[in-house]
Amino acid sequence: MGTSRWYTELPESSRARPAAVLLLFGVLDTLDSDHHSDAVSRDLDILLLERASTLRLNPGQIAFPGGRVDDDDRDVVAAAVREAEEETGLDPSGIDILGPLEAIPLAYSNYLVTPVLGWWRHPSPVGVVDEAESAAVFRAPIADLVDPVNRGVTVLRRDDQTWRGPGFLVGQGSEAHLVWGFTAMVLDSLLDRLGWSEPWDETRELPLSL
Repeated sequence: MGTSRWYTELPESSRARPAAVLLLFGVLDTLDSDHHSDAVSRDLDILLLERASTLRLNPGQIAFPGGRVDDDDRDVVAAAVREAEEETGLDPSGIDILGPLEAIPLAYSNYLVTPVLGWWRHPSPVGVVDEAESAAVFRAPIADLVDPVNRGVTVLRRDDQTWRGPGFLVGQGSEAHLVWGFTAMVLDSLLDRLGWSEPWDETRELPLSL
């Protein structure tokens, strides 16, 4: 996928633990996006989840289904599909794997994460399987993600350091979510790579709490 322009340095560790996430695209079975995009169909979506607030790592953040690669996993693709099934209850038989992208090193958690692209040929019902792991499972329209109204920059200040990254607003009202951090970085890079991005205000700051 290539390094996101929002990251100036992503140091790899020789002892980084392998992990994988599933970027599962499909066709919405409910309402289409209200945003018209010349590049993206209004009914194209991607599967996301909200991590449980009690988790030690990245609590409450919006993420792709995924996790650590286990010894029993055949490869990163198998790990991504297994984790997605465990976290959302989806039926793996309805997924066509398009292939893995370049692995992304995350120094903060010491993981080397491989995004795996998939197409939801036969969508199946999904939802929270384990409340200790996930607070919500939902499908976000890609057209909503590329809508400039829903884009901005998040700013994280920690240990006298400041990190700026892309952010996406999805949903409305009580179901509104802010996508930021690793997940937003991957989405931003992928949308740019596919030529789906639209010009947006990179001076607009999105608060890290809604």
